[in-house]
Amino acid sequence: MASLSFNATRIRTPTLQSHKPLSKFISLTKPIKISYSFLRKTSQNQAKLGLFRSESSVSAPKEVEIDDEEDDPTAEMSYLDPEIDPASISEWELDFCSRPILDIRGKKLWELVVCDSSLSLQYTKYFPNNVINSITLKDAIVSISDDLGIPLPEKIRFFRSQMQTIITKAGRELGIKPIPSKRCLSLLLWLEERYETVYKRHPGFQKGSKPLLALDNPFPMELPENLFGEKWAFVQLPFSDIREEVSSLETKFVFGAGLDLDLLGIEIDDKTLVPGLAVASSRAQPLAAWMNGLEVCSIEADINRACLLLSVGISTRYVYATYEKTLVTTNEAEAWEAAKKACGGLHFLAIQGDLDSDDCVGFWLLLDLPPPPV
Repeated sequence: MASLSFNATRIRTPTLQSHKPLSKFISLTKPIKISYSFLRKTSQNQAKLGLFRSESSVSAPKEVEIDDEEDDPTAEMSYLDPEIDPASISEWELDFCSRPILDIRGKKLWELVVCDSSLSLQYTKYFPNNVINSITLKDAIVSISDDLGIPLPEKIRFFRSQMQTIITKAGRELGIKPIPSKRCLSLLLWLEERYETVYKRHPGFQKGSKPLLALDNPFPMELPENLFGEKWAFVQLPFSDIREEVSSLETKFVFGAGLDLDLLGIEIDDKTLVPGLAVASSRAQPLAAWMNGLEVCSIEADINRACLLLSVGISTRYVYATYEKTLVTTNEAEAWEAAKKACGGLHFLAIQGDLDSDDCVGFWLLLDLPPPPV
């Protein structure tokens, strides 16, 4: 692992309970204004998003004139990148939920949205609200495979806990492993884009309509004993080193997960310091292995509770670490959160045998995104 960037001042806090880890708090430099953009890529992805639309299977409440130069917001999409090997798409990201759109019956439309992490696969289909069940979803998944000539996926990721039963049942009947996870970043960003470019332009759009299935934000639970570290520190890495760490996941025996930053449109100067959390443990290897079995989503500094919250899966939050609440530690936590916000939510988790080590056995690149507007 590239050398972590942190100040020499270290404030140790005593363990609160004998079984809990000793916290090690390292100060961040004062956040500075940086030059970066947090945008979707335009050329390649927009080309994908605008192709292979078909007429919607659900009627709009009224007819509207559509500019020929614009995409029809009532249309559906069925697209596979012709340059991609269909067999290489083994994981899908899926959302099956209502939209802020009314059909001719005055009922909310539901929509199935499917993609892969690279957006090489893109599929959308509207459904009336009276056919929402696992059979409908299973048939739709099979149709995607048949129509586009791609094999059924090995895994399907989804981020709504309310749809877990339907998605799990449909997936298991097809031999697909369902994975509840908020690491559906391509899907989340695509839904945000569709809200602006499709749903808001649909003739049945209902302005001010709230999402039917809002994302969970559960009360944090006690951390399982097997996930405890012994020391932790707020740290920073230049963005150039972040790229090296992500690429090393494929070349070294390191647990963790990266993000396709180019696809997500994250443009940050290589010298920009990205905030992260370093966790040290004498049992770093098994700790990283346990962590790798979770869908690690984000880390948040809870200023009021003087603790760090670890979000995994879709509806689980753990109190990952605690610290003594003082003016100094509060300032440190606020500075870390400010640095994360300045990087568009980008941050990381590193697991090491020692905080002073240049190597790590686990590295997760994380992106803290706001919930989608639908």
